Amino acid sequence: MIARPRRIRRTGAVLLAVLAAVTLAVPAAAGGAQVTRGTFHAFSANTALDISGHAVMVRTADGRTFVSVHLEGLAANTAYGSHIHKQACSDNFAGTHYRFDPAGPADDVNEIWPAFTTNGAGIGNGNARNDGTADSTAVSVVVHAPGGVKITCADLG
Repeated sequence: MIARPRRIRRTGAVLLAVLAAVTLAVPAAAGGAQVTRGTFHAFSANTALDISGHAVMVRTADGRTFVSVHLEGLAANTAYGSHIHKQACSDNFAGTHYRFDPAGPADDVNEIWPAFTTNGAGIGNGNARNDGTADSTAVSVVVHAPGGVKITCADLG
């Protein structure tokens, strides 16, 4: 048997562990999850704003919904509301908030709220996890400025 330096054995073990993790994770991720994504654009009333970013929604096969948003070009150190909406961005400013139970309350359990606070450079990242699978009427993500005005939107497709 050839003696190998400890560093090579460790590197090989780490690579084997990573390969095993990827092999196990890929079938699980591919097992029925639906992923939609979109790019943020300012609403027509806010075209002077130079906002960019993206949103991703994952509807899992086991009945959960995950949403993440990343935006740049916003005011520094500011809290923003962000919600899933029921209409496309170009349709009535994305309409109203999506709710799992339309007659239920407006809260972060019945709605999907990937809200966030920006850093000093005006960059914000928000995440939401809900125990329920958003249906086909969850079609866009809207970011609201403080005070509630809709400023930017991403169609999920």
